[in-house]
Amino acid sequence: MADIPENAPGDCPGIKSTEAGKGSACQGCPNQNLCASGAGSAAPDPAIGEIKEKMALVKHKILILSGKGGVGKSTFSAHLAHGLAEDDTKQIALLDVDICGPSIPKMMGLEGEQVHQSGSGWSPVYVEDNLGVMSVGFLLSSPDDAVIWRGPKKNGMIKQFLRDVDWGEIDYLIVDTPPGTSDEHLSVVQYLSAAHIDGAVIITTPQEVSLQDVRKEINFCHKVKLPIIGVVENMSGFVCPKCKNESQIFPPTTGGAEKMCRDLEIPLLGKVPLDPRIGKHCDKGTSFLSEVPDSPSTAVYRNIIQKIQEHCDMLYRECNQKV
Repeated sequence: MADIPENAPGDCPGIKSTEAGKGSACQGCPNQNLCASGAGSAAPDPAIGEIKEKMALVKHKILILSGKGGVGKSTFSAHLAHGLAEDDTKQIALLDVDICGPSIPKMMGLEGEQVHQSGSGWSPVYVEDNLGVMSVGFLLSSPDDAVIWRGPKKNGMIKQFLRDVDWGEIDYLIVDTPPGTSDEHLSVVQYLSAAHIDGAVIITTPQEVSLQDVRKEINFCHKVKLPIIGVVENMSGFVCPKCKNESQIFPPTTGGAEKMCRDLEIPLLGKVPLDPRIGKHCDKGTSFLSEVPDSPSTAVYRNIIQKIQEHCDMLYRECNQKV
């Protein structure tokens, strides 16, 4: 429809509606203030075009989502970034948009680092020459500082991250999001809508209390037309580091991610077993993949990373064939 911005959520009332900028669907939309003022039809958010131009230098964009907190989403984001960066011919960027709970600086060994600004924008903080990170955690005076922001300020921060960070040319942008389906998720999806997102990787654990919220996240992806690369089941059994035997800590009482993916016809990328050393290396800010190469969890992570790369490469080839 002509009166619905292309970056609007699926249930947008339209810029000519009396509910424009006021309805529940408008919460978190980058066009909300314009629509509420009645100027939406004449002045779409200029940031959309600016971000599209910036993102033209980014080959692949991957969102890491989860409906439930505490399922290992940031842990997976950090491992995905480390794993992709092992190929030193690739440039990797990890963007942490968990505004109120930024854990990526700690996991990447960058706690206490600060962002520097140049004429070309904010400079990422680098783990390696080919792995850059940006997080609101770098803007806090202490890691214990609380970020007490309402939606519009969160959205403004995300807009700055996408528009003003000087990533340069990168192969993979990994966006680590907070749990849920609220402001941060809408902002990222809508600001990147014109720039093409490869898809989302959705993280869960085996128990039904997690799967319930993950189904909501999957529904969110369908509503905002965000492709789903697949689902990763974390904490899928416990592997003893000494005897290598596996036991179920969180039993999949309703069939776990495997049954959910089969029912919803979504790819299951893999099931990562618990290994106490994963948490240890996240706390130390080191790469579990390189430090514990013989762990069964490492093998699963690498297999998942390969599947994600293959998916992105396939999309890239298809896109080039259409041009």
